[in-house]
Amino acid sequence: MNTLTIRNLTKTYPNGVKALNGINLKISNGMFGLLGANGAGKSSLMRTIASLQEPSSGELVFNDCNIINKPEEIRKHLGYLPQEFGVYPKISAERLLDHLAILKGITNNSARKEQVTSLLQQVNLYQHRKKAVHTFSGGMRQRFGIAQALLANPQIIIVDEPTAGLDPEESNRFLNLLSEIGENVIVILSTHIVEDVRNLCTKMAILSEGQIISQGNPKELVASIQNNIWTKIIAKNDIKHYKKTYDIISTKLVSGETQIRVFSETTLPNGFERITPNLEDYYFTTLFHHKKA
Repeated sequence: MNTLTIRNLTKTYPNGVKALNGINLKISNGMFGLLGANGAGKSSLMRTIASLQEPSSGELVFNDCNIINKPEEIRKHLGYLPQEFGVYPKISAERLLDHLAILKGITNNSARKEQVTSLLQQVNLYQHRKKAVHTFSGGMRQRFGIAQALLANPQIIIVDEPTAGLDPEESNRFLNLLSEIGENVIVILSTHIVEDVRNLCTKMAILSEGQIISQGNPKELVASIQNNIWTKIIAKNDIKHYKKTYDIISTKLVSGETQIRVFSETTLPNGFERITPNLEDYYFTTLFHHKKA
């Protein structure tokens, strides 16, 4: 069983921006969802875990080894798919993966060829192995990104905003692949898409303004606001009035009308309907109370 322990981690950039502020997490095998809006600090945390940057203070311990002092200990066990995965132009998927395998230290020719072939099959790209990666669709490129992240059998895999820009079919295929991989290693899924976390992760944390403001099992977190979420269709012009009176956590257009979702521990008057909350409701409720505090 692999374990990543993060204690009081902070990161302040030279321009004074405090991207991470006292992060505490313990992550073990399986899919872990890190949920937060753009600019919440997710990429800063992922880059710090991946030893691409040093924290300002705090501890990072992977399987009893302090990886701030010994970054090579995380690097040799790490698979990383960043938000922007660049590729070499005019080089085939097979050749590029072979090249990356050499960089990861797989020097035995037959072992390397076997792993490259196996990974291309696993991510369903073997039939496209002779094509240049820069010609791939977004979903195919992401699957290739996972193939390179899986080289050398990593024990911890970080994927940063992996489904951004993918169509629903490609997104499902990609997430199913991640789920299979996550059975035996740590997979940290960094995303602003609530649906990805709800479908895949047994543990999660919400990051806002560089702080962890909630963490736990998604189902248990949603259960904590059971009976507290209400909805109502209102006139668009009335939104300011309702915001003054109620704790509106989210609004959206439904068939051209404005639907509000409200957090309340007491029964609301006529016109409001109590609904069964979902993870998105919990996420918005948590952000609302954090900003309010």
